[in-house]
Amino acid sequence: MSSPILSAGRSFARPAVHLDEVVVRRLARHCLRFRDADDRAAWFQFGTTLALFLATAGLMLFGAASGVPALLALFLPAGGLLVRLFGIQHDCGHGSYFSSRRANRVVGRLLSVATLTPFGYWSRSHAVHHVTAGDLGRRGIGDVDTLTVDEYAALSPGAQWRYRLYRHPLLLHVVGPPLYFILFQRSPFGQALPASEAWRSIMGLNLALLAVYGTLIALFGPAAVALAVLPTAFVASWVGGWLFFVQHQFEDTHWEASEDWNLQRAALSGSSYYVMPKVLQWFTANIGLHHIHHLNCRIPNYRLQACLDGEPLLGNISRLSISESLRCVGLALWDPEERKLVGFRSIGPKIGLDLREA
Repeated sequence: MSSPILSAGRSFARPAVHLDEVVVRRLARHCLRFRDADDRAAWFQFGTTLALFLATAGLMLFGAASGVPALLALFLPAGGLLVRLFGIQHDCGHGSYFSSRRANRVVGRLLSVATLTPFGYWSRSHAVHHVTAGDLGRRGIGDVDTLTVDEYAALSPGAQWRYRLYRHPLLLHVVGPPLYFILFQRSPFGQALPASEAWRSIMGLNLALLAVYGTLIALFGPAAVALAVLPTAFVASWVGGWLFFVQHQFEDTHWEASEDWNLQRAALSGSSYYVMPKVLQWFTANIGLHHIHHLNCRIPNYRLQACLDGEPLLGNISRLSISESLRCVGLALWDPEERKLVGFRSIGPKIGLDLREA
């Protein structure tokens, strides 16, 4: 059985790539060659990124406390560096960044104070995401809530309005990410996993945040800390939220019923290869090579590019440019007949509704 990954006739013009079981297995074997951690590369990446972030954040804090507002303009590179640190924490959560399990745990928890993300809880929920992505029967943990066309049509008008509000670009990409990273992650209640599983990780991080940021506030004052921390956190959350969206929410993505779902096929056809300039790829720790990451999550970010370079076919699968990704903003529903994500307006005639206001 072959699977069309990129097809003609869609609004995104890409070369047709078809995967059969032989090709899928070959690509999976290729990725196995890159799964081992390189501790020297890992410590160098972690050390340099953390040093740059602390220096940038320190300059911003100094500028806010001493009345040098020009230094606050560093919030953009600081936000980019925070995204890179989150990428490192992400790999630690997979146990792939260092060869030592203890080093992965220690560094992952340490970075939680900067990323505001509880390492233990996030690692567990993210692991569930990896074994359910693209499975229509196991949605809801670690993903962007996505309904099918029929599920949406069956909702009451009020429930349809709430789903449209949730998927509105202003809420999903502007308001939502900072609220999630800064506030929502502070509570063990209302999370994807039970509060009993989230309590220790989330509340432990909250205590660490109180200690670290409480000390900074005592030393520099609340206004200076807010001016130094919040713009950086907002930028990082916006970038991180956008990356997570385009990694799986593109037109030619992949969803299957549970009985037909396959992890490797879902990884290759349901996770994008987000093509970015080298400088953005550096700040985002290569997470744009997401199809490779989902095919083998044990490959650390600093080996993803070598894995891509070693297999030309990987460069053509689920390829998504920045300009194409901007057109993904309006996608909101999975159409199983068309086998693609669609916007609200495109399904109005199909379900007999006027969705011009959506």
